This record gives sequence, structure tokens and C-alpha cells, in this order.
Amino acid sequence: MTASTSAPSPADVARTIDHTLLKPEATRADVAALVAEAVELGTYSVCVSPSMLPLDVPAGSDLKVAVVCGFPSGKHTSTVKATEAAESVSRGADEIDMVIDIGAAREGRFDDVRADIAAVRAAAPAPTVLKVIIESAALDDEQIVAVCRAAVEAGADFVKTSTGFHPAGGATEHAVRLMAETVGDRAKVKASGGVRTLEQARAMIAAGASRLGVSGSRALLGGDAGGAAGY
Repeated sequence: MTASTSAPSPADVARTIDHTLLKPEATRADVAALVAEAVELGTYSVCVSPSMLPLDVPAGSDLKVAVVCGFPSGKHTSTVKATEAAESVSRGADEIDMVIDIGAAREGRFDDVRADIAAVRAAAPAPTVLKVIIESAALDDEQIVAVCRAAVEAGADFVKTSTGFHPAGGATEHAVRLMAETVGDRAKVKASGGVRTLEQARAMIAAGASRLGVSGSRALLGGDAGGAAGY
């Protein structure tokens, strides 16, 4: 999708962005700067590691706080993921982005994937938003469809393409479209991993994403999101 009168403006794109900082070397000062930049750019949320909580979000801001869980490998036990999610919510997280056991999906153990997601959903019930990272680049289309169905059945609010850390790659328009077609109106799609330009962001939105994971939000938005203005 190219820029046109029907394309979302930079300000509209900003409101879909989870402004993300998940580098292991990130400091509290880095996260404070992330929050300040998110408020300036008008992004929907910030997405950080659980050890960074609680965040100092400016009074009067509607900025949401998303926190990863079982990140980035997904190889934690369901009990550990559930405990991590519950603790993050108790420390101010509005949203949880959990990683599935990708190996279980590749083996076709979709009941185990569903149970893993359900454990986190039970530990972080609504109104906490639960996003399920499926690492789409590491799965084939049949596996993507099956995992998305499992996520919906387990009560997820979003399915999310990628951690941004897997060598197989990040979001693609094909994966986003397939995920959106699979979940329909039962869940939403977050595109994350390699979304670095406004053109890419618009393409992901056109494919069906309603949320984007972006680390370089200022660069993506051109340094200006209509006065409000990766991974």
C-alpha cells in the first residue's frame, strides 16, 4: 500500500504503535526516554521488559503499558509465564505480549499451545489485553492458522507475528493477512518485527494489522506524527 489520500496519516499510524524497547542492555533511563518519546509521538503504548516495571507515565496521559512474557524464546513453562504475567499486571501492565512454545507449534501440539495461552489468560484476565506472539516466520501457513485458532479459543485478544529476535525474520504482509483472515472478528492482529518505514506500516495495516510493534517510531513517522508524533 502506498501513501495516498486513503492511507492512514502519520498521526493515525502513531496511534497503532506499541513503541518498543526490549534490548537486554536497556536501562531505566532508556525506558524513561522511551515513555517521554511515546507521549510526544502519540503512540498507543510502550512495550518493555517486565523488570522495567513500574513505569512513570505522565499524569493525564492515556499511554498504555505493554509487557512481554516468556520472551523471547517461549520455552518457559506455563506456570512461569502465568506467574510473570500476573506479576506484571500487579505492577502496572495494561497488556501482556506472551510468546508461545514455537517448537510445540512446529510439532503440531496445538492442544499444548492452547493450554499455554489459557494459563496466561487465567493469570491475566480481562480487562488486561493478551497478545500472543506466534513467531510466524518460523511456521508454515498451516501451523500459523492452527496457532491462531488455538489463541482465539484460549481467549487471546491479539495474535502477533514476531518477537523481532528470531533469525527466521519478522512480520510479512502475507502472514498478517493470513492471521487476520483466520481470527476474523474474534481477535486482532499485531505486526511486529522489521516494520521500519511508514510505507511498511501502512502495508501491514492494509493487510489487517490494527497494532504495530515498532522500536524506531520516530524514524518511521518521519519525526512528526501530526504534532503527536523496529522492531
